[in-house]
Amino acid sequence: MTSTRQPATGDAAFLAAYDEVITAKWPAGTARSDIPTPYGTTRLNSHGPEDAPPLILLPGGGATSTVWYAQAAELGRTHRVHAVDLVGEPGRSTPGERPIRTVDDLNAWLDAVLDGLGAEPTALCGHSYGGWIALRYALHAPRRVGGLVLVDPTGCFTGFRPGYLLHALPMLLRPNPVRTRAFLDWETGGAALDPVWLRLREAAAGFPSARPVTGPRPSPEALRALDVPALVLLAGQGRAHDADRVAATANRLLPHAETAVLPGVSHHALPLHGPTAAELNRRMAQFLDQAR
Repeated sequence: MTSTRQPATGDAAFLAAYDEVITAKWPAGTARSDIPTPYGTTRLNSHGPEDAPPLILLPGGGATSTVWYAQAAELGRTHRVHAVDLVGEPGRSTPGERPIRTVDDLNAWLDAVLDGLGAEPTALCGHSYGGWIALRYALHAPRRVGGLVLVDPTGCFTGFRPGYLLHALPMLLRPNPVRTRAFLDWETGGAALDPVWLRLREAAAGFPSARPVTGPRPSPEALRALDVPALVLLAGQGRAHDADRVAATANRLLPHAETAVLPGVSHHALPLHGPTAAELNRRMAQFLDQAR
């Protein structure tokens, strides 16, 4: 693992907002490091005892690794938490000459990140798009994954609600801070998001990003064969998909899964939503302790 360095791309306001979240919201002792991969350099923000079992946290699209600040201190009591900036997404990871274009590329990128950490099996957690990446990786390399936590994952068990996609379309086609804020206000029902993190989320709208890798949902046969303990936590008031339907599908297809619907929280308020963070942390910590 190499020392920290500045990314080659990104705007000064975004980078300043990113560093402000780390300084203001993450616990003291948070370490910043980079892991070289064939697809570029991957930034990790890490907390917890260095000899503790590793836990990788993958953010949703556009959210950056900083979104996990509400989990870092709590889960860092028993694990070495590594929150990762996705290569090609907003953050301090730096894309290389070889782009991530396929699911196989995503899996090879995470293989390289785990190789760089040098510790396995590793607990793997993802929110939203990060949950899709985490599930895909667990199907690719189940022996490297000691436990799987999916926080309101998208594209894993059901599709998006059409209304969600219609509201997201202006932000996706021509992203800017105003459209990002309007979409978040709509999806969260006007929930009070942390202003420090919200400034970063709005600044991310102008960050140069690659087209994210997408693909079909994993097949029922692949999910039924997954021999990894999993926890699926869903947003009861989320607009991205029907939480009860997602829970029912996950329970039916994943042989070692437990699911829970968290009331009073939306898809994009997770995982940092203040009133919900303690319960989210409690469920994650309990599951991770059992999975060790």
